[in-house]
Amino acid sequence: MGTAISRKGALGLGAAIAIAVAVAGCGAASTPTTRSTSVSSGAGAAAERPTTIPSFAWLKPSPAPAGWRVVRIPTGAALPYPPGWQLLAGDRGTATAVLMDSRHRYAGYLNVTPQQGSETLSDWPKFRVGHNADEGDRKVVTLATGSGLTFRMGHGSCVRDAYTTSTGNRYVELACLVAGSRTSAVIVGAAPPHTWAAVSPSIERAIDSFTA
Repeated sequence: MGTAISRKGALGLGAAIAIAVAVAGCGAASTPTTRSTSVSSGAGAAAERPTTIPSFAWLKPSPAPAGWRVVRIPTGAALPYPPGWQLLAGDRGTATAVLMDSRHRYAGYLNVTPQQGSETLSDWPKFRVGHNADEGDRKVVTLATGSGLTFRMGHGSCVRDAYTTSTGNRYVELACLVAGSRTSAVIVGAAPPHTWAAVSPSIERAIDSFTA
């Protein structure tokens, strides 16, 4: 799961977590959908089959909830993250927050990275899944796309996809390219399929509150 373009600024989730562990010791037309979208962990599960139906009606730009913290990167983009999540060291100019489960495994991931390449709002979903494949991810599946989406201080495009990393770990992610008044940034939220139903509402809420 890359966050933007280059490998330095867009590591897959498995690689980003490995590096972080070493450092620390990683409105538009939409069909109605609930904020929490269940995704089965089965490789052939119906919830992970490709779809062309946009499903970003949950996106409702609003300030971060009380008690949430916000981390800013040098460009000014602000990543809100909920209580219980912790910041991790990462690439310079980016910000990452993660949620650990009771067994100290990664249950959720949030990252913001400045736009670093030539991707555009119109080609973002195709670009994103192609980028993940270029990063070594396998079985990359597009689950939903959305364009012309309104954010707190800008507009953008999003894609929800699923993939298996080169190490065999499976993730579901939401990745949005958001164009602000002065800069553009990518916000990514991801989680393993077995935690997606529980964690995705927090990921979606962070995207609601994101500013590029």
